[in-house]
Amino acid sequence: MKSSKHINDIVLKDGEVIDTFLDGKLHLIQSKSGYRFSIDAILLADFVRVKKNDVVVELGTGCGIVLLMLLKKSNIKRAVGIEIQEELASQALRNARLNSVQDRMYVITGDLRTCPLVPACADLVVCNPPYRKAKSGRINPEPQKAIARHEIMTSLEDIVRTARLIVRPKGRFALIYPAERLAHVISQLRKFQLEPKRVRVQYPTLGARAKLILMEAILGGRPGLHIEPPIVGQGEHLIL
Repeated sequence: MKSSKHINDIVLKDGEVIDTFLDGKLHLIQSKSGYRFSIDAILLADFVRVKKNDVVVELGTGCGIVLLMLLKKSNIKRAVGIEIQEELASQALRNARLNSVQDRMYVITGDLRTCPLVPACADLVVCNPPYRKAKSGRINPEPQKAIARHEIMTSLEDIVRTARLIVRPKGRFALIYPAERLAHVISQLRKFQLEPKRVRVQYPTLGARAKLILMEAILGGRPGLHIEPPIVGQGEHLIL
């Protein structure tokens, strides 16, 4: 795409806009009509426990919203995003510069299934995976949205396998996924020695069935699952 505007030496391409969140503390380049982050990313960033000097890796970083929020809330040593779609990886890289965290946030354009990172390099791995099986439901005609929502380029097993490879012993892996696939999540985590330790459930309303689950697992952790208070709606304190 041709560039249409320069903001602080950062190129804003045709079809892109800059949105502002967190009372002006966070600026984000996104596509007008392509993939845009959803409340799922905010829920995940809020759920994740981040420690000082953590090395954090996000599998499928999109425009980088999760890593940017984690960098805002904690003194992370290094944040690395892996994104297969070049346009989204470009947005994430420019968003790091736009928010002045380019010295701590790095973006790799590549396939998480052949992750270029060395084993056991991360204290924390996070992911907001595609929720739907490749051949289930209507596939969005917009490629960015289709890849983000359906298991076209990767599967949950691929993601957990890579998380297992790059997280250090006793390190954490956190993800958000449909509640109806909870059993599948747990089986995949345990298949790769990632023991579920924390779970939080999101409900659209108090009378509705659960919609999403947020899960944290520890590599080589002991059995024992802590179920945290539920999220109802979007969680009032989470709204940007």
